[in-house]
Amino acid sequence: MAFVTTKDGVEIFYKDWGPKDAQPIHFHHGWPLSADDWDNQMLFFLNEGFRVIAHDRRGHGRSAQVSEGHDMDHYAADASAVVEHLDLRNAIHIGHSTGGGQVARYVARHGQPQGRVVKAVLVSAVPPLMVKTDANPEGTPVEVFDGFRAALAANRSQFFLDVPSGPFYGYNRAGAEPSEGVINNWWRQGMMGSAKAHYEGIKAFSETDQAEDLKAITVPTLVMQGDDDQVVPYKAAAIMQDKLLQNSELIIYPGFSHGMLTVNADVVNADLLRFIRK
Repeated sequence: MAFVTTKDGVEIFYKDWGPKDAQPIHFHHGWPLSADDWDNQMLFFLNEGFRVIAHDRRGHGRSAQVSEGHDMDHYAADASAVVEHLDLRNAIHIGHSTGGGQVARYVARHGQPQGRVVKAVLVSAVPPLMVKTDANPEGTPVEVFDGFRAALAANRSQFFLDVPSGPFYGYNRAGAEPSEGVINNWWRQGMMGSAKAHYEGIKAFSETDQAEDLKAITVPTLVMQGDDDQVVPYKAAAIMQDKLLQNSELIIYPGFSHGMLTVNADVVNADLLRFIRK
């Protein structure tokens, strides 16, 4: 397996598939998952002739279960360590959920200043701010995230079954047909990681204000989200991202869930390919 060691000594696992001279697409996964959540997209874009890369965030998947650094600054710096190690240039960075926050901070603070990124995609992403405040009335009350922390601490394994069985993929909606394979794969990815990283990651994805990251991004950016996202409210996320970004395209999918990159991969992949090739 391939690893890169960050400046603060953390081993980060990554996948790197395809021709090394092809245009790279770097995928950034959501909480509490791993690079495996992008398997569908990685195979799709590999077959389209791209070089595809994905890494496990610190404390997640196969990366080191370190005690410290479970915040957006370290997430972005770790992503940059992978990029610099592989010397990726002319790259497209695609992030889902927490990975979208990671992409926004990486592009704003590392990718653009280094001249390594040409486009970005935010899929059901958490920026600019998830938690509800007076200035962010469309956000989610902090009590919801406190509930996440309590459920994780009490019985992480059950919590990691309840989330994908219900709101994450919209399997709690009338007429939905839950996939045991999808649910079990979400659980598998989650349970590979560190409980501490997952616990502290809730604060990172919910309370990090990334408005300035979005304002700083100048590369073309595609914003994608379903209007039935029960995890990240689209009015506080995609709609605001489109307003704050300088050069954005917005797609809101009627009825799509937070997990649309998995359960609606055919639609999402086609739109990603169109944006990347235009």
